[in-house]
Amino acid sequence: MTSRIVATTPFGDQKPGTSGLRKRVPVFQQPNYLENFVQSIFDSLSGYEGQSFVGKTLVVGGDGRYHNVAAIQTIIRMAAANGFGRILVGAGGLLSTPAASCVIRKHRAYGGIILSASHNPGGPDGDFGIKYNIGNGGPAPEKITDAIYARTQSITEYRTLDGPDIALETLGTLHAGAAVVEIIDPVSDYLELMQSLFDFAAIRGAIAGGLRIRMDSMHAVTGPYAHAILERVLGAPAGTVMNGVPLPDFGGHHPDPNMVYAADLFDLMMRPDAPDLGAASDGDGDRNLIIGRGVFVTPSDSLAILAANAHLAPAYKDGLRGIARSMPTSAAADRVAERLDIPCYETPTGWKFFGNLLDADLATICGEESAGTGSNHVREKDGLWAILLWLNILAVRRQTVLEIVQEHWKIHGRNYYARHDYEEVETAGANALMASLREQLASLPGRRFGELAVSSADDFSYTDPVDGSVSTKQGVRILFEDKSRIVFRLSGTGTAGATLRVYLECFEPDSTRQDRPVAEALGQIIEIAEQLAGIKVNTGRDKPTVIT
Repeated sequence: MTSRIVATTPFGDQKPGTSGLRKRVPVFQQPNYLENFVQSIFDSLSGYEGQSFVGKTLVVGGDGRYHNVAAIQTIIRMAAANGFGRILVGAGGLLSTPAASCVIRKHRAYGGIILSASHNPGGPDGDFGIKYNIGNGGPAPEKITDAIYARTQSITEYRTLDGPDIALETLGTLHAGAAVVEIIDPVSDYLELMQSLFDFAAIRGAIAGGLRIRMDSMHAVTGPYAHAILERVLGAPAGTVMNGVPLPDFGGHHPDPNMVYAADLFDLMMRPDAPDLGAASDGDGDRNLIIGRGVFVTPSDSLAILAANAHLAPAYKDGLRGIARSMPTSAAADRVAERLDIPCYETPTGWKFFGNLLDADLATICGEESAGTGSNHVREKDGLWAILLWLNILAVRRQTVLEIVQEHWKIHGRNYYARHDYEEVETAGANALMASLREQLASLPGRRFGELAVSSADDFSYTDPVDGSVSTKQGVRILFEDKSRIVFRLSGTGTAGATLRVYLECFEPDSTRQDRPVAEALGQIIEIAEQLAGIKVNTGRDKPTVIT
């Protein structure tokens, strides 16, 4: 392979969002589009805190969606041309996002490039994404993503190699120019880590004793991981894993683990003869859906229950240093932290905000209401980790999911909770809605809406307790005196229009009132949200696209 420098000009739309740069596939297929962003990553890293990546290790992999393999070939050539000495690539171009974090940490890599648009749909006209993870295995902090974006706006050239594609399917060592390219098993390092965290013998015994699981991998990246761990290592019967073959278009489905896009799993789990645990994960394997027989466990409740029971798994037997949750996530985890007498941190949305807390050993378990939970074992949320911890808890407690959930509510109270998503709405209307809410903030405290009185209202800002960095305008919060809450936020994970997310929550300490339908419990809160925000007028939507 021979090195060359290619002249280029900037694209104006390469500002990373919550989890990297996401666009439609045809956008990434434009000449120089991917190359500009990759070179901007490398140019920004060369000046990052005076460090040099020359000769260091880079991890590369993705979720297998359309354009994944072609993009990896481009990145290998560019990484080699820019001086990386060793490039670790998941076989077939596959690495789940948590597995990529695991590989970065285990092999002490300088960092990694992960190709995924997470839970967004794939295919030739679907979504694609790219993000950079730093040496701790976590997403690049804002100071790096800001530097990358700044570089995309001034870039004039990129470096690459000419030569044949690298064979990605066969494990082994190859070369790209002077760089060593290692094609690695995408599962083995991750499996080894999971075996060190959980009581696999107890889980295997419970499965042998009749514990039944159904896992929907949604034709996404967790298929190989779930087949290896659940069926081959833990002994679950063949067929436990549904949709376990990763496909470039996810089989034409939307790989988002919720009750809409995993409806077949949900319907199965509502039957009287359902398995004991139903689970699903998303495109890149960092999110999870948990359903017990007859009960959907909200991501917020799942975080709280996992934190309350983590000591049952070997890795967490000595207790937790703290819990961290994203601001829109319900306060259920706060009540667990209070009972355990440990801190609970409230951060903006985006896993990168948990990284400093984990590195500083201030928190052990973290979670987001968007179905992401994880711990200090990696620096990404981890769908299979959450599923395995649930299995560990079920194996030790020998109760059903429903019994565990109901017992948790009796002890801690129930946070009735729902998220209403309005996807791909007109950006102007969404921005107008948020601007109107911000204008009302000063006048809301003390205002009454029927039985409820507003205690406070703000546009959430966060000061990182480790490095002192400040993040502002992270979502509008309306808090009521009875601990009810409404949060409005525009999501940064879509690729078209705007996604308005409305988070609705009320607290019920009375165990005799903890079995009401969620829509009934939240009825008044839903009406207040519409009254405050004018959702129908501003979005043109009569109802949410998805309710979770």
